[in-house]
Amino acid sequence: MHAQATGKHGSTPSGAPGGGPTDPAGRDQPAANEAELGLPLPQRYWAIVVVALGITLAVLDSAIANVALPTIARDLNASAAASIWVVNAYQLAITISLLPLASLGDRIGYRRIYIGGLILFTVASLGCALSSSLPTLAVARVIQGFGAAGIMSVNTALVRTIYPMTQLGRGVAINAMVVAVSSAVGPTVAAGVLAVAPWPWLFAINVPIGIAAIVSGFKALPANAGHEAPYDYLSAVMNAFVFGLLIFAIDGLGHGEHPGYVALEVLGAIVIGYFFVRRQLTQPAPLLPVDLMRIPVFALSIGTSVCSFAAQMLAFVSLPFMLQYTLGLSQVQTGLLMTPWPLVIIAAAPLSGVLSDHLSAGWLGGIGLAMLTAGLLLLATLGAHPESLQIAWRMALCGAGFGIFQSPNNRTMLASAPRERSGGASGMLGTARLTGQTVGAALVALIFGVAPQHGPTVALYVAAGFAAVASVVSTMRVTQRATPVSRPLS
Repeated sequence: MHAQATGKHGSTPSGAPGGGPTDPAGRDQPAANEAELGLPLPQRYWAIVVVALGITLAVLDSAIANVALPTIARDLNASAAASIWVVNAYQLAITISLLPLASLGDRIGYRRIYIGGLILFTVASLGCALSSSLPTLAVARVIQGFGAAGIMSVNTALVRTIYPMTQLGRGVAINAMVVAVSSAVGPTVAAGVLAVAPWPWLFAINVPIGIAAIVSGFKALPANAGHEAPYDYLSAVMNAFVFGLLIFAIDGLGHGEHPGYVALEVLGAIVIGYFFVRRQLTQPAPLLPVDLMRIPVFALSIGTSVCSFAAQMLAFVSLPFMLQYTLGLSQVQTGLLMTPWPLVIIAAAPLSGVLSDHLSAGWLGGIGLAMLTAGLLLLATLGAHPESLQIAWRMALCGAGFGIFQSPNNRTMLASAPRERSGGASGMLGTARLTGQTVGAALVALIFGVAPQHGPTVALYVAAGFAAVASVVSTMRVTQRATPVSRPLS
């Protein structure tokens, strides 16, 4: 059954040939080499454009809803507290379904999951635009979140099938750049749309873009054979409860929920999580890829990702408050002064992606995250009346550091997993990012509640602490060798 597990989609530890008639996974060497070639040009370019379009829709939609909440609440006659579900419903749906859909992609093919997610997301976007009540909009957002999870769960797995192994860093860099920029410019895009149109257009504009991506996806995206291991439905349900309870607990902690309720949610997540992990240890192709966590470089990359995205979210949420409330700048000035961060990522991410095909991700990530740490500390220690240039270059330093770190980190996570487990690795990559962002946002709310006078500054110091920890964890990978595990799937 071992041959079935690896098939023609496995990989050697570095994607290189095995050095004999068969590689370490026991596959025929020509077939193994063929699997590493990626798509021919120009199909490769069309495929990565489709992937980028889908990621942009999914990530951007998560960011723009925050800006529109007051307008949505007013138009739908809903309270501010109730309107939060427009955001929470989307995030919760993504979080609980990311790993189950990634696991399903390993079985039935990443292309099917990705295009299915695009279709669901596009239809749900139309439903959001046509919603006339908060409950209807919340339901549409849940469906939209499941569609976004389909897109986000396998996007990096698709990149591994699109690019040859020798150029994988470039493909991952494009992916990382799109995610980072979409997250950063979301509020600006939302403000621009709301300036000229009512809030339903925030969702309606997704429809033509989604249709174009779906049509192009059927033509450009590669199909990959899955495996026949049975799908673990019980694990999918347990996964939903574990991550759902954790999200509620973290969100409740940040927004002042009764400590008893938070404790019960955490306890429930721990109890269910214990049995969930025990079950995964017995599965040949676990939904939660605990077997991949046995690869030291993979586990360290996950830790680096969680800490770095927590740092980024702490900064993104707190910086507007510091710039406007502490320094007295306008909304327009705030938007302009935060722009250098995503702009520099656009330049840094592709460069670090190319370098990651030749240099250690441990060093690249460590250096980049050290730059991010320095930038956050410099922002936290700004004087009372800084010049615009003083703020801008600090933002640029943060963006450069984050851009240098992200592409090599993602490439390492993806390349260290066996090719037939690319979906699981992609799902863990997305889960690490969402976990870090959720923790970061909750910590900002908690800090602002405890220290409202100095909240933004404290949040930036905490962000710098997360970035520093991530830098140390990243450099620990320098001595580790990415050795994919190989397990029978039936």
